[in-house]
Amino acid sequence: MNLMPPIDKPVLVLVGPTAIGKTELSLRLAEQFGCEIVSVDSMQVYRFMDIGTAKVSTEERARIPHHLIDLVNPDQEYDAACFVRDASTAIKKIHEKGRVALLTGGTGLYLRALLDGLSSGIGHFPAIREQLQQRLTRDGAEKLHEELLQCDRISAERIHINDSHRLLRALEIYQATGKPWSEHILDHKQQKTPRFSNILQIGLTCDRTLLYQRIDRRTSLMLDSGLEQEVKGLIARGYSPELKSMQAIGYRHMNNYLQGTWDMEETERLLARDTRRYAKRQYTWFAAIPDLEWFDVQDHPLIIKRIDSWNQSSYQSF
Repeated sequence: MNLMPPIDKPVLVLVGPTAIGKTELSLRLAEQFGCEIVSVDSMQVYRFMDIGTAKVSTEERARIPHHLIDLVNPDQEYDAACFVRDASTAIKKIHEKGRVALLTGGTGLYLRALLDGLSSGIGHFPAIREQLQQRLTRDGAEKLHEELLQCDRISAERIHINDSHRLLRALEIYQATGKPWSEHILDHKQQKTPRFSNILQIGLTCDRTLLYQRIDRRTSLMLDSGLEQEVKGLIARGYSPELKSMQAIGYRHMNNYLQGTWDMEETERLLARDTRRYAKRQYTWFAAIPDLEWFDVQDHPLIIKRIDSWNQSSYQSF
């Protein structure tokens, strides 16, 4: 069911895989078209986690107002339902100022939850979840992920093997209902009513070789900028390496380095590799959004022309 009334004022979406250049372009678009930015990033909501999340700088936030950054501490729960609630509030406030809401980030799950609404028809099944948790501890994530591939390949391809929360949830839903999570999502999508009537969705893409080069540079930059010190600081604050937030890409890798599992060379190699794999999963999420218009990230003039055309027709909404 939809958690907020339909919105007819202009909403601009700019998404794409990690390291493709969303931040640079989003700042330019925000300045040109009078936008405030709503972060669509499941990690940038956490305080004290700046380098590993490639969070926009204080100077960049001073240029353009940003929303949904530094909302909770790393040991606090934050999920798609929280995002829908907070993003809806931010969008409303932006529109009340007569400005355009620019949603940008790389968390496809959060964007689809906002666009399509959250399905409230699937309950929670504690007994099944407890059994699955015990199996995860005993047999490991790889075995459970293989099972998910057999019963719900679509979900399995979108869920990383280390994302134990969503892995267990997908198996829990299938065992409890006999129906894959992906089918529940599809059924809900077909029943939904549009919540945004004036929206333009831009997807950024580029040659994969170029993207992977950008990811490699991003990885090196994170390490050179002090990711190790950032993770040490989080641990010193009392945040366990076992936290969901600390199991994210970059933080999981640095925790393995600090625990002596990998040396720095291996840490950098695996961080770059897993970031490339994450980028592939992001493309899978965004490919499922039917109204997304794809542009090469380097073709700024064409992107701006498309947005300008849409923006001109959106003035009547204010």
